[in-house]
Amino acid sequence: MPEPARDTCALVTGGSRGIGAAIARALAADGWPVGVNFRSGEEAAHAVVDEIVAAGGSAVPIAGDVAAPGAAERLLAELEQQLAPVGVLVNNAGVHADALAMQLEDEDWDRVIETNLSAAFRLTRRAVGGMIRRRHGRVVNIASVVGTKANPGQANYAASKAGLIGMTKTIAVEVARRGVTVNAVAPGFIATDMTEDLAGGALDDVPARRAGRPEEVAASVRFLASDEAAYITGTTLVVDGGLSA
Repeated sequence: MPEPARDTCALVTGGSRGIGAAIARALAADGWPVGVNFRSGEEAAHAVVDEIVAAGGSAVPIAGDVAAPGAAERLLAELEQQLAPVGVLVNNAGVHADALAMQLEDEDWDRVIETNLSAAFRLTRRAVGGMIRRRHGRVVNIASVVGTKANPGQANYAASKAGLIGMTKTIAVEVARRGVTVNAVAPGFIATDMTEDLAGGALDDVPARRAGRPEEVAASVRFLASDEAAYITGTTLVVDGGLSA
């Protein structure tokens, strides 16, 4: 793949484990200096950074809850100081708080929407300004097949991921003329810490009859961040082993 511009870097939110960690490693392998954001997994984030550096890449840990007030400005400013302006933003940080809709508390609705959707919007709004000025940039939002396919007990999570897909399309159209692409990746059942409690019969509906690997999602992000994907924008790439087919 072509070498990325060395005057920009990548930020992966929720990059300390699972899909986020795999994305951070994949982007670093393509030559991107990477900011590995984490909220509570400090030790895991440092391990990801150490692994990237040991492999010859460049990475720094970036602490912070993406949903906190002022987080978008602070996180990107810190990364600009430590590495470079953000040329690739991967909105991966996410939480879930599952319950049937009639039992879902306002607090759990608000927390999931704020982290999964509102924080991604604020980070994108902050990052896209510099991308437009440089006439080059990539935003990749990690959505979910749940954003397009019903999953009982996840009204808040589904709403946040459906909103992320809608946001992706709209911002993509707004910035397409400026060399900035905005896309989403929608994973299905991926083997991570977040899906451990969903094991059992969850794979029965997956045509591939297996869980996906975080590295398989990361490969899609790596492509969308590359120059080869410069004419792809406003789309959602589904990585689900045929679940939504």
